[in-house]
Amino acid sequence: MSDLDRLELKLGRGAFAGWGDGDPGLVRAVWSVVRHCRPSTVIETGVARGLTTRFILEALEREGCSGHLWSIDLPPPRARDLHRQMAVAVPEGLRARWSYVRGSTRHRLLPLLAEVQGIDLFVHDSRHSERNLLFELEHAWSALRPGGVLIADDIDLNCGFHKFEAEHPEGSSLICLAEPFDPDPGRHRDRGVFGLAVKSARIASTRRVSR
Repeated sequence: MSDLDRLELKLGRGAFAGWGDGDPGLVRAVWSVVRHCRPSTVIETGVARGLTTRFILEALEREGCSGHLWSIDLPPPRARDLHRQMAVAVPEGLRARWSYVRGSTRHRLLPLLAEVQGIDLFVHDSRHSERNLLFELEHAWSALRPGGVLIADDIDLNCGFHKFEAEHPEGSSLICLAEPFDPDPGRHRDRGVFGLAVKSARIASTRRVSR
């Protein structure tokens, strides 16, 4: 946080063209999954200032594994002054194991999944409509290796994650409640809600997903 403070950036919910920065609970969960599962292939959607991105990369570095992160995001088209802040939290020393894919998930996710041919961790933190959430989770689940993990932020904004759970009984899931980051401790803070789904290490899903 001190790196961003020096840049005098306003952080918190809605501070990035209506988008927020990674909630502490979400970031801690992602950090823990990376440290314990040591994924080789990670994809996240949504970057903004890159707080979650940085912690994924730091966790991979801490474990000394050869994992690589691909991040898909389209900078806010109506806030060009924010484009220079994209991934500003990610230091140069961690970028060797990181690839930024500019564009929307609708156009970039499927080609990327075809390119990497299997993933171990997927983090959804892009547009939180039910349609987009289900699009990302369904395709990521098909590409997820047995034992892999999906993490989706702000699942309280629609019913997409619950529908996904119902469609995939072969996996196990968990819904988490966590306080979001807010630089003003005296202000009322909404709780952040995120979900995790783990693909069974014994049963790989064979369900086909249509485009």
